[in-house]
Formats: sequence, structure tokens, C-alpha cells
Amino acid sequence: MGEIVNLRQARKQRDRREKERQAEENRASFGRSKAEKHLTEAEKRLADSKLDGNRRDPDEP
Repeated sequence: MGEIVNLRQARKQRDRREKERQAEENRASFGRSKAEKHLTEAEKRLADSKLDGNRRDPDEP
């Protein structure tokens, strides 16, 4: 026979794991210095400009 599980406790554990995962994501995105944020933004703009620069025009043969 299977193990008896208290559904209320299981639900609370699941919610705690989800909140901890969300907190980890927030720490990664909001816990950065201003310089790190600017660096990330500059890298993103550079990658976007390279991608746009290499885009083919659909009208060209």
C-alpha cells in the first residue's frame, strides 16, 4: 500500500518551493548593480544590431 500523504502539507510544501524559485529569479534579475544592468543592456543592443545587420531583404534575388 502507498504512503499516506497529508494534502494540506503537500500543498504548502509545493507553494514554498514555487515561492523560493520565484525569489531566486528575482534575486538574479533585480539584485544587480547599475553597471551590470547597463552592461547587459549594451550587450543586448549589440546582439540585436548584429542580427538586424545580417538580415536578408526578401526582395533581393
